[in-house]
Amino acid sequence: MLEARGLSVRLSGFSVLRGISLDVPSGKIVGLVGRNGAGKTTTLRSIMGLIPAVCDQLTLGGEDLSALPPEGRARRGIGYMPEDRRLISGLTAEENILVPGWALGLTDASERLRRIYSLMPAVEALAGRTAGQLSGGQQKLVALARSFMNGRRVLLLDEPFEGVAMGLAQRMAEAIRRFQEQELDLGVLVAESDLKRARLLAQKVYIIERGEIVGEE
Repeated sequence: MLEARGLSVRLSGFSVLRGISLDVPSGKIVGLVGRNGAGKTTTLRSIMGLIPAVCDQLTLGGEDLSALPPEGRARRGIGYMPEDRRLISGLTAEENILVPGWALGLTDASERLRRIYSLMPAVEALAGRTAGQLSGGQQKLVALARSFMNGRRVLLLDEPFEGVAMGLAQRMAEAIRRFQEQELDLGVLVAESDLKRARLLAQKVYIIERGEIVGEE
């Protein structure tokens, strides 16, 4: 289980997160829903260690994450899909998917790639094209596939369905569910601005407004 207690972030002197507390149980999919600017991206980035934060507790399976750098958290099996995709435009889709495997020295990267392709045949069809040649929706697919490469214990998905047609969103949601079934105890935290789209996946939803959790559904 991923557990956050009292997660707070100040940027340029402003409080962006104010004591966020949430749980992502093993084997469950949890939503974080709020308007643009509510603090969803900041929450995921702070869990990943990409921005400075203070907290009472940030643990994965009981292990303290708060002192670990981003690569240390990635090595604990956290896969991350950023809102802006962050693909390397000059690399092929397949190379982008493999980047976490190369960076972390994953010995099973080739096997995981085969599994990803079995779950997402549309991504396999894009394998040899450079990321810069892909449409926005195709880049979303590749970014999601890349998060699968390292997502062994937790997936952090930031607006995976934003800007894509509902049909594609449903196919992505199905791929996430099937991937989770294969990884058994994998927990998923998906941030979305649209509650309806979050409900494509999430069994529980936290509502965030102005950097605070204001409700659960």
